[in-house]
Amino acid sequence: MVFSQYEFLLVFLPLAVGGYHFLLNRVSDRAALGWLVAASFAFYGYWSWLHLAFLVVLCLANAGLGLYLLHGRAARKGVLVFGIVLNLGLLGYFKYFDFMVANANALLKLDLAPHHVLLPLGISFFVFQKIAFLVDAYRRSVANFTVSGFVLFVFFFPQLIAGPIVHHREMMPQFQDRLARRATLQAFAFGLSILIVGLTKKVLVADTLADQASRVFDAAAAGTPVALLEAWCGMIAYSLQLYFDFSGYCDMAIGIALLFGFRLPVNFNSPYKATSLVDFWRRWHITLSRFLRDYLYIPLGGNRHGAARHAATVFVVMLLGGLWHGAGWTFVLWGAVHGAGLAANHLWRHWRGGDAKPSRGRRLFSAGHLSTFVFVALAWVLFRAADLDAAATMYRGIVGLNGIALPESYLGHLGALGRHLAAAGVAFAPAQLFGGVEQLLGLAALLAVVFIAPNTQQWFRFRGTDRLRSAELAPRRIGLAWRPNVPTGLAMAGLAVACLLLVARGGEFLYFQF
Repeated sequence: MVFSQYEFLLVFLPLAVGGYHFLLNRVSDRAALGWLVAASFAFYGYWSWLHLAFLVVLCLANAGLGLYLLHGRAARKGVLVFGIVLNLGLLGYFKYFDFMVANANALLKLDLAPHHVLLPLGISFFVFQKIAFLVDAYRRSVANFTVSGFVLFVFFFPQLIAGPIVHHREMMPQFQDRLARRATLQAFAFGLSILIVGLTKKVLVADTLADQASRVFDAAAAGTPVALLEAWCGMIAYSLQLYFDFSGYCDMAIGIALLFGFRLPVNFNSPYKATSLVDFWRRWHITLSRFLRDYLYIPLGGNRHGAARHAATVFVVMLLGGLWHGAGWTFVLWGAVHGAGLAANHLWRHWRGGDAKPSRGRRLFSAGHLSTFVFVALAWVLFRAADLDAAATMYRGIVGLNGIALPESYLGHLGALGRHLAAAGVAFAPAQLFGGVEQLLGLAALLAVVFIAPNTQQWFRFRGTDRLRSAELAPRRIGLAWRPNVPTGLAMAGLAVACLLLVARGGEFLYFQF
């Protein structure tokens, strides 16, 4: 079950929200929270009850380790190391065992048999969340801990499968604050509107772009030379698909949580508006960047040991971050590319003596925006490509080594120019991968939206769980900011109907793979 399925939207979510608020107002807090745990179990069990049982056991094991780290005295560091090894070991087995076997067979000429283990959905997020909890418990910075509350914290279904990677301190106080969880009609409309906006991004935009991107990347995976315009359109289409897919998921997770009276942290903040790679990683998958910073980058030394050591640390962190995203050399290389880019970005800032001084006038677009977006889009090719050969085919097309191809129908429309282009080597063939001017205009319009338009946090003035650190997300004045009135309600209703008509196309969220 995913957020963009009929079963979820029309059956599961109404039952989960309705039952929760009925029990909260008519029975007790404990009954309402118990209902939410049961609903979260049902949400995950829809995929696999066996994997649910495994994650419940692992959750209880981490709860026990956390209790000892909070209250025990002897060998606390050893218990922490055991907990981290346990979580990483299980993640390694499920996610990387077959990858390691395949590479061992290739390098050492062995004949080891892969296990073909089915990866539990969301285990990468699950493991990082548990490691953060254990480290915080070791530091004795965990408050309001109960085993039942911890189970809800772990399995709260809006963030269970694809994040955000929430901190214990962000959620436990909310579970105990009954007044905040009693939804008013306006609060319910607020959450439902954010949910609909996220669903719109996913169903109407990302799923539409998926076909454009898949045609090109599938052709590259099959060994078909991808021409210049085809490669660029495929790369841009995937960059936008991933943007709207992940942005839509983050919005839907926030909106669903708000229907229960809970606030999830902001996890996506217009990353394509970034003016540098450092800025990009402050905006893309914010909670993952926070985890890597707090539990890997800082323990490895951070920026405390000189510029060269700082650059090396950044590179290692991103290399591991790439491997976390997937068991494949494309992901490793993607992490290495971002690591090298971030290291270069930090060295440049160190050489300049810090960040560049902001200009007095606010520029809508700059060379920093363009260079950052092109770098990120080029790296997304590795993230999407089936293997390194497919990525190489795409890159050859992007730099023009596979030639230029235009739809055959353009030859007649271009007249003499078309004949000159054909003589210069431009191929005119039946349109297959390149959608022509219509595709270019559509991609350009979506790029304008992501570069210029306010994001969801700005439209709704939503500041997540941390009002101080994310206050910059909400400008003081937006003429079309969300308001609980009839025009807004009609607009949301129209979007909801359009989404429900197209939900049947299907399509899982891209980050569910991790």
